[in-house]
Amino acid sequence: MLRIAVIGAGRIGKIHAANVARQPRARLIAVVDPLEAAARALAEQHGCRWATQPRDLIAGGDIDAIVVGSPTTTHIDLIDQAAAGRKAVLCEKPIDLDIGKVDRCLQNLARRPIPLQLGFNRRFDPSAAALKRAIVAGEIGAVRQVIISSRDPGPPPLGYVATSGGLFRDMTIHDFDMGRWLLGEEPTEVFATASCLIDPQVAKYDDYDTAMVIMQTPSGKQCHINNCRQASYGYDQRLEVLGSDGMLLNDNLRPTSLRRYTARTTEVHDPLLNFFLERYADSYRLELDAFVEAVLDGKPIAVSGEDGRRALTLADAAVASAKSGKSVKV
Repeated sequence: MLRIAVIGAGRIGKIHAANVARQPRARLIAVVDPLEAAARALAEQHGCRWATQPRDLIAGGDIDAIVVGSPTTTHIDLIDQAAAGRKAVLCEKPIDLDIGKVDRCLQNLARRPIPLQLGFNRRFDPSAAALKRAIVAGEIGAVRQVIISSRDPGPPPLGYVATSGGLFRDMTIHDFDMGRWLLGEEPTEVFATASCLIDPQVAKYDDYDTAMVIMQTPSGKQCHINNCRQASYGYDQRLEVLGSDGMLLNDNLRPTSLRRYTARTTEVHDPLLNFFLERYADSYRLELDAFVEAVLDGKPIAVSGEDGRRALTLADAAVASAKSGKSVKV
């Protein structure tokens, strides 16, 4: 039984707490959040302890692991505390906003290793995982191009934009990880173009709400990512992989597969799922399951700290490219 504390009682913390509570090989020991009311409410929902500060809890002997769902600026400090207390960590993306802090953290972990899994949950999405298995099985031959479309149904509050680290480090970070994973080769060149087409105020935070990225590997494989903070038709998540012998396509999910044909319309589908909480519910659950298995059974960590570092490196390169208008070597 893996005894877990969830750090953060916000939107993502609630998902993780529920998944820990339902995992048969895990026990939710505590919920931590600086807002006492939030911590207390989530803890009472799951019948566990609550706290407003994580340090004493992490240092104690009654937990084995933490799930970090707190703001990005807290991630490295919490990983450091967990390493000092010999606790395993499942940490939400991005690992941090500062590559220097990430490098220092990973160097420390090389000397005092603990299980550290990064929360790139989309790798665990059943459809994405099936697509990856098909690539590995050689069903489409050698991969040539990966195309990723990722569009939110609506932009986040400006207050979130001010502290998120920006579109590339907050939103596109998932797509940088998926691109690396599906290409099977590290991108070494990044070209990005970005703009503010939804809300001009986003520019005040030196950020964007609409972007396209092209990445290329040393052998010439390509990945195209397109992001937008607003899609009027719902949460748009699609993957396409072109190989020498065929193509794989991972399309959007809907509440049902029903199609309607009438005198006025043809092939009318249900609307897309509304947001990531619904679209990726299974992937968050499977991500937690993989973490528990890795810690208890000694299986390899599915998404490592180095994966988090490499995704952040690509995000930094995209920021530099968007500002300069030139491609950036990685």
